[in-house]
Formats: sequence, C-alpha cells, structure tokens
Amino acid sequence: MFLKDIYSSKEEFLGKTVQLCGWIRNHRKQKNMGFIDFFDGTCFNSIQLVYNDSLADFDKIQAMHIGASISVCGTLIVSAVNSSNIEIEVKSIALIGDCPENYPLQPKRHSLEFLREIGYLRPRTRLFQAVFRIRSIAAMAIHTYFQDNGYVYVHTPLITANDAEGAGNTFTVTTLDPLSKEEQSYDDDFFGGHSSLAVSGQLEAEAFALAFNKVYTFGPTFRAENSNTKTHAAEFWMIEPEIAFCDLDKLMDTEEDFLKFIVKFIMEKAPEEIKFLEGYTKLPLTERMTKLVDSKIARVTHEEAITLLRNSGKNFAFEPKYGEDLAREHEKYLTEEYFDSPVFVYDWPKDIKAFYMYQNDDGKTVGAVDLLVPEAGELMGGSRREYRYERLFERMNQMNISTEAMYWYLNLRKFGGCDHAGFGMGFERLLIYVTGMENIRDVIPYYRTPGNCDF
Repeated sequence: MFLKDIYSSKEEFLGKTVQLCGWIRNHRKQKNMGFIDFFDGTCFNSIQLVYNDSLADFDKIQAMHIGASISVCGTLIVSAVNSSNIEIEVKSIALIGDCPENYPLQPKRHSLEFLREIGYLRPRTRLFQAVFRIRSIAAMAIHTYFQDNGYVYVHTPLITANDAEGAGNTFTVTTLDPLSKEEQSYDDDFFGGHSSLAVSGQLEAEAFALAFNKVYTFGPTFRAENSNTKTHAAEFWMIEPEIAFCDLDKLMDTEEDFLKFIVKFIMEKAPEEIKFLEGYTKLPLTERMTKLVDSKIARVTHEEAITLLRNSGKNFAFEPKYGEDLAREHEKYLTEEYFDSPVFVYDWPKDIKAFYMYQNDDGKTVGAVDLLVPEAGELMGGSRREYRYERLFERMNQMNISTEAMYWYLNLRKFGGCDHAGFGMGFERLLIYVTGMENIRDVIPYYRTPGNCDF
C-alpha cells in the first residue's frame, strides 16, 4: 500500500489496518510516546505516525534515526489534534535501512547551495519533492498535448555532425586520445569525421515533419557555454515541434495553445506542490499562471516593439535599438507594463538570427518569433523555416555554414519541400516559471554547469 492510495480514498481506509514502507523525515520523542513524520514518495503529503510505550519494541522505535527507511503497520485514524488530518496509530515498526546521527537532512531549513552539494539526497526534501514531481507532471503534459493533437514523437540523435545554431558551442565526441603527442585526424576517429553532442534536434525533426506532417522531439541537448548564470546549464532538455504546411501565424497559434494547455495541466495535477512552493518562494504562482491561461497573448513585430520601448519615456540601462536584440529590462516592460500579458515578438532582424529562418521580402528581417512572458522573459523561440533552396543555399554561404556537410538539409528543399515551421522551448525555463525557483540548477535533477559534473 502507498500513501497516494490512502490520501485518494481516506474514508475507505479509516479505522482499518494499513502497512507502508518509506522514510523518516522527522522524529519527535517524548518519555512515553513519539511522533514520526513519515513519507514514501508516492505523493507530496507525508503522514504522522503515533506510537506509545505499550508497544513491546518501544525502545527500539525511539532509537530510530531521521532518514532511516522503515516498514510500519498501524490503524488509520482521525488526528486527535486536528479533525481534518489523518494519522497512523502504530502497531509495529520494523527498521529496514538505518541512518547515522549525522545524516545531512536534519529537520531545519537548509540553503539551496548546501542541498546542491548533496544532490543525491535533496530529492528527499519537501522542496524538491514538489519541484521534481512538477517536472514529471509537466513532462507528461507535453507528451499528452502532442499525442492528443496528432504529432509523432521523434527520437533525434544526441551525437551529431552538425551544429544546428551555427554557434560552435559544442562538446566534441571523440575516441582519439586527447593526451597523445602524435598527429591525429578526425578522419581516423570513430565516426570518420568531427562529431559533437547535439545542441538541438530541430534539423533532424524537420526531415521527419516533411514525412509525418507534425512531429516533436523532447530530450536532452548540450551547449558548451562557459556561463555561470542562473539560467544556463551545459545539459538541459528541449521541446521542439516541427509542423509542415505551417506559416508564422499558425505557429504562434500553436505555441499559445500549447503553453496554456501545459500550465493548466500542471495547475490541475499539482495543487499541493504549487501551494507549498508559493509559501517557499513567496510568489503568487497560482495567480500568475491563471492570468497566463486566461490572457490573450499580444503580437507585435520587432520593429513595433522597439518603437514602443523608445516611446515609453523609460530610462533603460540599455537603449532599445532597431536591428538589435531585446534586453531583459525591455522584455519586462513589454510583458509587465505595456501589455500586462505575454507577448509574441516576430519578424526579427535577419543579422541576429539563425541561417535556417525564412527571409522576408523586405530583405532585412526573418520570420522568427519569440514568446515573452511576465516574470520569466523569453520562454519560446521559433520560426518559419526557409524552404526555398536558393535562398537557404545563399544564406548558408553568407554565414560560412558548410553546404557540403549539410547537403541532406538542403535536399529537403529539393525533394518535395514545403512551407514549414517550428519552435523550441527550454524545459527548465518553463519549470523556473511555474515553480518560482530562480536557478536552473534547482529544477533539473543533476545539473551540469562549468566545473560541476557530480553525481
């Protein structure tokens, strides 16, 4: 039996004998009785075990340490202190796995920095029980949305010969000896050329979209950026759908529908976790997610956004400029002051965007779109893909991207190509938004950042 079963059918189990296995979160001992805060990980709730000195093994139970795993048998009763709560009147407790007195997770508030140092234990805390259960629920929501809407799930490769963004921030994958003093060539390497961990599954997903119409990939991606900010990690998860016969307007419609579904799903499935995180972060998470779900997402071109910023009368630290990227303070003004809602910014300057984006007729912009949300800034980035062979070939040459190595990507435009579009969303960025946690290190089970590859 699990705590999840008990809390979902409390009336059914009241007065009956239950048997559970789990861990001791806290243990308060008195002379003739004791109270154990017990959890088994199957739901966010824990339950209190109440025992007294009428038990034959009373002394053994009193000696049990915080963190130990136990098996408990007892009667489910209404709490004598609070009639809205339930607890277990213990008949017997058996020790399964003991724990030393210096167990790191003692019943007090620990700093996030300390918990990162014991990443293999932090899932046992209430905080990370909430965060990682929401992560699981959010992943299920993503698959549910795409599967219910006719998308095919594609497993794109984690080892690749292409750098989708053309930025060069990749981890090389090699079997060559890095310490060898002899001259070596990638021609002699395992794959017969240079290969790296994938920064995106987009390009491969495009090939499948031109066969299955609607596809998505959801998995880990890797970027070798030597950045120690709160929002960067070397390994993170990406959601990347690709849609055939799709223009920019249809893409924005899809992004809006997708995001609202995911947020609503999380709110419905994780109310206890969200309530706890609201108390921990002191943020109105439910309120801001409800507002997002109920809002109509605004849409402006990049040029219009810059004009709004320049006419705002605000003294920004970074001057808003046509042809340049938006700063965080610009995103904050647009979402939290001017529109008071999420906003799509589309038709971005060509010179600051990737090679594969559709080149608009003005020769200056591309059919790219970023979704900005209050409190979090950019949450999604997408584009209409350049489906015209000659335009893509020319753009790749301008940006020094090998058309020879990427022949297969170009050929997609030759062999029955069509207008298509897609977007990417960093999974951890979504989780930062819905949980209120500030650091990417605290929404991914085992973070990989410069100098950190533990556990």
